[in-house]
Amino acid sequence: MADPKGFLTHDRELPARRPVDVRISDWREVYQDFPQEKLTKQAARCMDCGIPFCHNGCPLGNLIPEWNDLVFRTDWREAIERLHATNNFPEFTGRLCPAPCEAACVLGINADPVAIKRVEVEIIDRAFAEGWVTPQPPAVKTGKKVAVVGSGPAGLAAAQQLTRAGHHVVVFERADRIGGLLRYGIPEFKMEKRHINRRLDQMRAEGTEFRTGVNVGVDITAAELREQFDAVVLSGGATQWRDLPVPGRELNGVYQAMEYLPLSNKVQEGDLDRSPISAEGRHVVVIGGGDTGADCIGTAIRQGAKSVTQLEIMPQPPATRPGNQPWPTYPMLFKMESAHEELADGGGARVYAVSTTEFAGDADGNVRALRLVEVEGPQSGFKPIPGTEREIPAELVTLSMGFLGPEKGALLQDLAAVAGDGFYDARGNVSRDKTYMSKVDGVFVAGDMGRGQSLIVWAIAEGRAAASGVDRFLTGETALPYPILPTARPLV
Repeated sequence: MADPKGFLTHDRELPARRPVDVRISDWREVYQDFPQEKLTKQAARCMDCGIPFCHNGCPLGNLIPEWNDLVFRTDWREAIERLHATNNFPEFTGRLCPAPCEAACVLGINADPVAIKRVEVEIIDRAFAEGWVTPQPPAVKTGKKVAVVGSGPAGLAAAQQLTRAGHHVVVFERADRIGGLLRYGIPEFKMEKRHINRRLDQMRAEGTEFRTGVNVGVDITAAELREQFDAVVLSGGATQWRDLPVPGRELNGVYQAMEYLPLSNKVQEGDLDRSPISAEGRHVVVIGGGDTGADCIGTAIRQGAKSVTQLEIMPQPPATRPGNQPWPTYPMLFKMESAHEELADGGGARVYAVSTTEFAGDADGNVRALRLVEVEGPQSGFKPIPGTEREIPAELVTLSMGFLGPEKGALLQDLAAVAGDGFYDARGNVSRDKTYMSKVDGVFVAGDMGRGQSLIVWAIAEGRAAASGVDRFLTGETALPYPILPTARPLV
């Protein structure tokens, strides 16, 4: 245990965000540096519990008490070894994961939990700075070829594990750059893309091959893929977005979040001088209260929106853990993310328990306003409350209402025809067994495509677990350091 009294003598502390007026003028990450002496105090708060429930909260099984103790003792080199033992990409999870491990922290029963996520990201950032993150090419090649379809966190985790096991891995990505939603769904201010690039450099040096601009199912068919490779991993995500079929949906200016966000990232990549869908000088409405909605808020503010309003059909969550979401479950709480702070600072609003009834347009077919009504719910099924109808200005609307599962394009249609009945589960995701193999022999499924929309930690965990299944399928055994997990796991 790092410090037997650490949780009694040190309060939870996180790095400060850069001032709002400063950070909205650029696209850099919002947090300031965190001094080492403060970080070691945060690591000292870990109680090294007899039963560390943070392990239960983390799908990756991160060895949290171990690396907290090592950080307290400033043994950074060993800390990154223990962190990498369970997580291929802590630089991603440390920035993007909502930290179910902290929700499960025993200290959180009656105090603020350990700042696990901050310790994690400081370990990996120091490791990169010190040059400790180096390629780990396999000592022996198996001669087997594996195709990984999709380059998000699940696909990248599976690819790295399988490459290190000695297989020749080719990652196919239909976009022009590798990274999936990490690349084009996450804004730069939330995670600078240099973190992806340096990890890809490591993977290339290990032997992983990347092919961009390939729409698998069209540019290369499912049959061709199975013929050319000994195994296939489907990790294309749950990219079928939820729409809002109300009057006026066809108006110009109403977009899905994933039509809006990638363009601003392309500006930061240098591909565009200005986003074709810009919030500059416009009244913006973001429909959806989750992380993607927050990403749209921060993006619109940096583009110079005249006003930003966020709408959410659910009632405002409580600030503290409610009784029906007891520890160590993950509670649905009111969050003040950096984008929400920027929204409040600029006079914007987060409006809860409302439903959009119509988009109103101008004579040129552009959206000019949004009509909404307050609702009771969710127990009453989001029943409209008479007399609460109103209209708000809206010249750009982004729909951030989540995803319904994988796109049923040519790739999945062809595989479903081969598999017959049972290729999809009851939720419309690709079904798989405990080894993560689908109903098609040699075709495995990892991440949101098989699980449904979920967290980045689940994506990486499933990528690692599917890699174990693939390795065993190809060689009869596996030495990969992650067990074959059951897939019937509750969503966090």
